[in-house]
Order: sequence, then structure tokens, then C-alpha cells
Amino acid sequence: MSQEGWSRRELGGAAALLAAVVGLPAAVAMLSKGDQTEAPTDRQRAMMRAVSQLVVPRTSTPGAGDVGVGDFVILALEHGLDGTRSPAASDALPPLATAHLRRDGSLRYLDWLEAELDRAANGNWLGKPEARQAALLTKLDADAYAAKSDHPWKKVKALILTGYYTSETGGARELHYELTPGRYDPAVAIKPGDRAYSSDWTAVDFG
Repeated sequence: MSQEGWSRRELGGAAALLAAVVGLPAAVAMLSKGDQTEAPTDRQRAMMRAVSQLVVPRTSTPGAGDVGVGDFVILALEHGLDGTRSPAASDALPPLATAHLRRDGSLRYLDWLEAELDRAANGNWLGKPEARQAALLTKLDADAYAAKSDHPWKKVKALILTGYYTSETGGARELHYELTPGRYDPAVAIKPGDRAYSSDWTAVDFG
């Protein structure tokens, strides 16, 4: 598939999800082309699908990669969701990230993540077995949170979780969804093994 080859369904689904999260009309999200010199490559789209799937893997419900969260993250980064088009604090960046800064000081997250994973893999991260991919991503995650700073991986991971848990699968199948307009339950009985409610994100462990 070429860089221009996103199917209408793929682009429409990711754009609609982005629009729902940031409050943009879906048409605006779909028609905004951003900087075409930064269009994601096929490899970066494949990378984001694999990364998303590792963050939220398939269980009894589809994983984040299965439901198109990778494309949501790409669009979210293009629109600067969660401050991802703001200048990056230099003390929060990993050593090699400065090579992927724009003129305005903001980080090209896809380029950085691609280079970071390939560096950790000593080659092609995408070409590694899934268990090895997971181990390397787990190491990146641990390093990011040990740094206690605004590490770029935290932004990417947050967007993956936002995309998944605001999707129909994440919000109504992975989580327990109950439409209760006009009713407030101050205490809901739960049993061990019950799913968290989609209306209570404080119950979701974002790691």
C-alpha cells in the first residue's frame, strides 16, 4: 500500500475517532492534510499497529491494533493532541531524540519511535519475533517511566490508550458499559473479575 493508499474505511474510522476525542467535526479531521512531507510511511503505519497491539493485546476482545488505534495515533499526532506539537523540553528527551525535532522544537514522534525501536533491536524492530518486539517495547516503557519526566513514549502510550478506550470495542466491550441517563449510583456492587466501567476511567490501570 502506498503512503496515499489509506482506504476510505481506515481513514474515515480513525478520523471519526479522533473527532470524537478532540471535539472536531469529522469532516475537518478527514480533510486536514497537515504537512505532506511528514505523511506516515507504510512502515510507520505497520509499526504503530504493532506497537498498539502490544500495549493493548487481543484477549477475549480485539486488541488496539485490531481496531485501528495505530491510525488514530498517527492522526492525533498530526493534529497535536495532548500537546504533541508543542516544543519538547530538552531535558525530557532521550539522547537520540533531538535528531527528530522540527524547526519549532516539536518532536516528530513517529520518526523518533521508529528510530528508537530499530536502535534497540540492532536493526529492524518490525522484523523481530513478536516476543522480542514486546521485550524491547517493555524496556522502552520501563525506561520512560523511570525517567520521571515528560518522556515522548508517555505521550504515544497515552494516545494509544485514549484511542482504544474511546473506541466501541474498548469502551463497550473491553470495559463494562451501561447506559444510565438520569441515574446516579453512588455504590455499585462488583465481584472479582468484573470489568471496570467505561464511565469510570479511574478504575482503568493505565500502567
